[in-house]
Amino acid sequence: MYRDDLTERERRVLEAVIHTFVETAEPAGSRTIAKKFDLGVSAATVRNTMSDLEERGYLYHPHTSAGRIPTDQAYRVYVDRLMAPPSPTPSEQSAIRRGLGFGHGGTVIESLLQKAAQVLGVLTQELGLGVAPSFDNAVLERLELVQASSERLLMILVLRGGAARTIFVEVSEDLPQEALASVALVLNERLSGLSLREIRTNVRERLRDAGPDREANQLLNIFIEEADHLFEIGGSEGGELVLGSAQMLVDQPEFHSNEQMRNLLELTEHREELRRALQSRRSPGITITIGGENLDSRLSALTIVTSTYECGPFAGMIGVIGPTRMPYRKVITMVEHTSRLLSDLVQV
Repeated sequence: MYRDDLTERERRVLEAVIHTFVETAEPAGSRTIAKKFDLGVSAATVRNTMSDLEERGYLYHPHTSAGRIPTDQAYRVYVDRLMAPPSPTPSEQSAIRRGLGFGHGGTVIESLLQKAAQVLGVLTQELGLGVAPSFDNAVLERLELVQASSERLLMILVLRGGAARTIFVEVSEDLPQEALASVALVLNERLSGLSLREIRTNVRERLRDAGPDREANQLLNIFIEEADHLFEIGGSEGGELVLGSAQMLVDQPEFHSNEQMRNLLELTEHREELRRALQSRRSPGITITIGGENLDSRLSALTIVTSTYECGPFAGMIGVIGPTRMPYRKVITMVEHTSRLLSDLVQV
């Protein structure tokens, strides 16, 4: 943990160094800071202040440059103490709403998340990401079966709290309405009140010898054999992870080295590992982990900014990942605004 023991001058100089480095990707020198920012002190005073900040771990001094670069500790102080996120501009709000297709209800959550991750990446120039809600502990209130075609049924799961999900069930023949009604009755009698995890675990035992006739038995066998697929929504360990375009990061100076590029490609190719890295972040509101605060060493040069969104009684996550040299004010504003819009869109 850092100690917030900065003087007012140190805070202003530190903020100026961060703004300069984020904008230019180059170490900030005292003469540049004094000239660009109205700090009311000389370049020599700025230089002495930067030296003090370096001694206390807020800046570091690359051996090839006279300027200084912010440390993870500096970004943490900036995010927690110095920064005041602005409201998104009308054009930014409009871009997010267009990107999400706001006003066109009924979008599948994963598809909506993909759009959100993409538009966040474009607006922030970082790698957008989204995590779908996990419904594994959701309790089944009731289900309905509707014949969609001769070879497909539509199963509607109504979950406690009001969320509803739809899943297609493949069948071998057109079933009479009486069989659908009797199977729906059996499924509701024996499965309602259970969590989706409990249903997947115990469905064979609960539906044993439940079919009143041949057609009903055939259909019930489908639910028994395919329970792991039919009653798993969004993954059992935290929901599906979607990513925007990594091209936004590739173009940034931090990823011009082969090592950083390899780490980036590993993260995008091994999504399960990245999803697990995000698991501990499921707390309400905005969460920011900077550089070495990330447990995975491949994330040690990156910052992850996420915010939760609500889907009925469940929660997912939307955010971005990028280098620690990040325009935090803009990124946090965009992520928070997008999460609020997502919460409005996915109340199904």
